Amino acid sequence: MKAMAIGAHPDDVEIGMGGTIISMVKQNIDVTILDLTDGEPTPRGTVEKRKNESEKAKQILGVKNRINITLKNRYLTDDIPSRQKLAEQFRINRPEIIFAPYWIDAHPDHIAASKLCDAARFYGKLTKTNMEGDPYYVPKIYYYLVSHIRLNISPNFIYNISDEMEKKLTALECYESQFGSSLNQHAGIAWVKRKNSYWGGLIGREYGEAFISKECVGIKNIQDLV
Repeated sequence: MKAMAIGAHPDDVEIGMGGTIISMVKQNIDVTILDLTDGEPTPRGTVEKRKNESEKAKQILGVKNRINITLKNRYLTDDIPSRQKLAEQFRINRPEIIFAPYWIDAHPDHIAASKLCDAARFYGKLTKTNMEGDPYYVPKIYYYLVSHIRLNISPNFIYNISDEMEKKLTALECYESQFGSSLNQHAGIAWVKRKNSYWGGLIGREYGEAFISKECVGIKNIQDLV
């Protein structure tokens, strides 16, 4: 199986679904992380620093392939050129599942990223186009939470990351430009811990990550229900 986790900025997928990525890699699922932008400018970051941080995080997560398609941070838009650029990655890499940011958020880039993933998924199957790769429609898309809004939602499924939480936090430690050198003192990290603990508690586990689907979710093994 091949999966692709898409974030507006480096560190988005680590925050929203880093534990799930670690677990998928353990299962020999071929996971690609795709960052739409370089995340800059930020108060403590630089383009080179963010690139090095995301590379370190990739190694900790165990992911072999991380792509940045260099769209513009703060100006991310669901426009035709951006759709085509992302759709080409779907056509070339041909993942069976893609993960996108949840579509409700205060951050305009996160909202745009979600819309862009939906549109590029459709564009991927277009014929008579100058896009690279053969036509391809990604079978499944799920949405992870990296929202700046305090949402009260009912996820379609919660992934147990109790065994992966420690390594997820280690991956987040790579982003000193975002969280500072004292990771445990940063409010954003405290928020991640609280939310993952909350989602885990809903399924009787220590930590979990929540996912939403616009379509029904099917299973083929009753043992997948925890």
